[in-house]
Amino acid sequence: MNDDRRIAHLDMDAFFASVELLSYPQLRGMPVVVGGRNAVRASGNALEPGEFARLRDYAGRGVVTTSTYEARALGVYSGMGLMKSAQLAPDAILLPANFDAYRHYSRLFKSAVAACAPLIEDRGIDEIYIDLTAIPEDTVALAQSIKQAVARNTGLSCSIGVAPNKLLAKICSDLEKPDGLTVLRVDDIPARIWPLPARKINGIGPKANEKLAALGIGTIGELAVADPAMLVEHFGRSTGDWLARVSRGIDDRPVVTESEPKSISRETTFERDLHVRLDRARLSDVFTQLCVRLAQDLAHKGYSARTVGIKVKYADFRVVTRDLTLAHDLTDAAGIRKAAGECLKRVPLEQRIRLLGVRAGALHPLGEPREAVPASQGDLPF
Repeated sequence: MNDDRRIAHLDMDAFFASVELLSYPQLRGMPVVVGGRNAVRASGNALEPGEFARLRDYAGRGVVTTSTYEARALGVYSGMGLMKSAQLAPDAILLPANFDAYRHYSRLFKSAVAACAPLIEDRGIDEIYIDLTAIPEDTVALAQSIKQAVARNTGLSCSIGVAPNKLLAKICSDLEKPDGLTVLRVDDIPARIWPLPARKINGIGPKANEKLAALGIGTIGELAVADPAMLVEHFGRSTGDWLARVSRGIDDRPVVTESEPKSISRETTFERDLHVRLDRARLSDVFTQLCVRLAQDLAHKGYSARTVGIKVKYADFRVVTRDLTLAHDLTDAAGIRKAAGECLKRVPLEQRIRLLGVRAGALHPLGEPREAVPASQGDLPF
């Protein structure tokens, strides 16, 4: 590995919460949590902070979509249950998510970056990779100009990590948040990367981190000097080899500027578990609306689908999926609803339902010919 490549990872700072603060600037500097479908949206930015809903008043099974850094200092992070979060920060202000606004600002920041550095890999609504290798400008000056362009276009701040590869760039973008800029060279890895917890490596989740801790490995540096054979023994050949490589900062993945989605899905978690018979009308309406939105997503992205699937999560958290592959492509809500209904007939419905989802797979760009494939049924991952 050398320093020939310059790969940047740009991550918007507390993106959803920051977008909300554009509408409610009076909440800056306060612990604010975004999430929960039954949270009430404030009617204007002239309200006093005391007039907003508080986390302690929330009742339901919603989760935290995001939180400001002030709320994070109290222990409230994305993915936490709102009821649990209320125990940590009862006085935090609660706002409902506004995904239309988030998508709007996502488009704004990405267009600002593209004007400075066009080789972009889209990684989601609030993060991208950028290949800066072919741009002759000084790395720090270029990264600063990107940050300034994002701020001008959105009024929001971002953090950027620049490194020889995507793995290191993603780690670096998190080191000096918010509004951070970190540039890392190969020689910096022992001092800057190895002291960090192993979980900072993207791909090492809670279970793998617990397993590493049981082996006496807590930092990336300890992982880097671990016996590769031992890692293979405990994690298998593929994961063990991967852990040995990434702990040394090795990552050859390119920045992929175009990619085709494998599937598109829509799902919803109910505020209370629904009974198949007693809540039949409600379930039917939600099921239909999921199919309508899925059809709209396909049209927006310019795809047809040949596989339709459903996902059901029961009250005991058990998940069942069913899929149906057709002999023809689907784009319309009625066709998707009919195919999804066929899948639903193959699902046991004795328990109450916690979550319902619909998926479109085997996608193909509209207007392009596709080879004929036989229709089939299967139970594929949702």
